[in-house]
Order: sequence, then C-alpha cells, then structure tokens
Amino acid sequence: MRYLPRWLSCVLMVSAGLLVGGANNSHAADLSPPPAPEIVTPAPPSWTYRFTPYGWLTALNGTQTIRGRSVKVDASFADIVEASDTLVALMGDFEARNGPVALFTDVVWSKIGADGNNIRSRTLAPGVTGSLAASLGLDIEMAIVEVGAAYEVYRSGPLAFDLLGGARYWHQSGDLSLALAAGVSTADLEVAGGRAFARSGSVDWVDPMLGARIRYTVAPGHELLLRGDIGGFGLGSDFSWQAIGAYGFELGTYQGITFSGVIGYRALYVDYAQGEGRQRYQFDMLQHGPVLGISARF
Repeated sequence: MRYLPRWLSCVLMVSAGLLVGGANNSHAADLSPPPAPEIVTPAPPSWTYRFTPYGWLTALNGTQTIRGRSVKVDASFADIVEASDTLVALMGDFEARNGPVALFTDVVWSKIGADGNNIRSRTLAPGVTGSLAASLGLDIEMAIVEVGAAYEVYRSGPLAFDLLGGARYWHQSGDLSLALAAGVSTADLEVAGGRAFARSGSVDWVDPMLGARIRYTVAPGHELLLRGDIGGFGLGSDFSWQAIGAYGFELGTYQGITFSGVIGYRALYVDYAQGEGRQRYQFDMLQHGPVLGISARF
C-alpha cells in the first residue's frame, strides 16, 4: 500500500472528499430553518342584497287641505278599497349590506280615495270665503321614496343595533270633490253639475330623517326588526315620524336565493303645508296599517 499507483491514490482522495462533503451537506440540511408557515388572509366581507316587494294596507287619519278647503279624513283600508275607483299601488324595499354598513331605499306609489262617509268639512282657510255643505270625495295620488344608509354600532349575540340617516321624498296630487252651497265662492274651483272640484296640482318636498333600528335573530332564519325615525325639522315638512315593526321567516332557498315571508305594521305621519288663502295646501296625515311581503336575499 506504500507504493500505490498514482491513479489509485487520486481515486481514493476524491472518494474521501465526496464522503466528507456529503456528511457536511447532511449536517447543513439538518441545521436549515424550517419553512415559514403559510399565512391565510381572511376574505374581505362581501356585499349581500335583499329585495322585498310588499303590500301596505293603508288607513288614513288626519286633515287634507286643497286650495284652502280643508276636510277631516278618517278612513280604514276597507273604506279606501270601497271608495276607490281604482286601487293601484307599487311598493318595495331594497337593502345592500357589507359588514356593518347598509344602504337602503324604499318606494311607495299609490292612488287611493275616500268618500263622504269617511271625510267631513272643516273651517276654511284664511282668505277663503263662503261655506261648504258637505264633502263628497277625496282622491290622492302619492309617491314616497326613502334613501339612506345604516351603520351597525352595537352587536351582542343575536341582537344588533343600527343608526340610520337619509332623506324621504314626497310627491302628491290631490282632488277634493265638494257639494255646492249658496254661499260658496267658486272662482278658483272647477264646477261640474252639482259639484265643485279643488285640485292641488303637483306638490313635492323632501324631508331629512334620522333614526335607529333593532334587529334580533329569534332563531335561525327568523328575525324581528323594529325601526323608528323622525324627520322634516321644518326643512321640508314641519315634522314627520315613522314606526315599523316586522317579523321575517325563511321559506326556503332556490338557486342561491333565500326567500322569506314578512309580516308587520307600519305607521307614517307627516305635517306639511305651503301657501296661504286659496293657494293653501296642507297634508297633516297619519298613514298606518299591516304590511305583507316576500323577501329575496342573495
């Protein structure tokens, strides 16, 4: 072995180097840091949408003034259905929610009437001369559009509390049918047969509103909602308030859309006035009644 061939000595030296290098690499591999754990970023909250067409079985209680002639209205929903030549209504609510933030809109359009059994004459406005024997009928075309936003400020288990703000747009057009009397001034009225008609034309205004609502999950798929708001503040109407109580219950899911039934009660009051004398228009009215609808959430 003392006199090994040169080529064999080279082979032995290379083999020894490979063994030593492999051992060193093995130790280096053992000492290398473990791979960093994968960080999973939670998905941001996404928007959900809910559309609820509904019917509001409205009753009217209050005072309507058209061209200075005022009548007291006290009509139930059944009275309105009986008195209206055509009872037309389109009503729906839409809400988009992303986490604690929600955007909403609500639309009510209706054309309703009340007859002389449910309305009666009141004192004429200042500047309107004469007397009225009786009121024969009242027809109102009305649109109410709400837009606003809500923010969830508190949540504890099934209970959530939202603050909300927005605006409520009103459009009205009213026709008041009056029985003629000897002392009535008809200069600004339309006369046909034994009747005089006071027509308001188009009346529009916008009320700011502030409010709050409570959402309570009674059970999976069952939710109770209570909402209240006030508005007007003299910027549109003199004052307005609204109260809503509703209960929603899931009916089922179809193609990713969850359908729910909605039952509740809604009351909306407003006191709006403009003009004086024969140009006086006032709507001091409480509208209230049951609400029935079907909600689609997606």
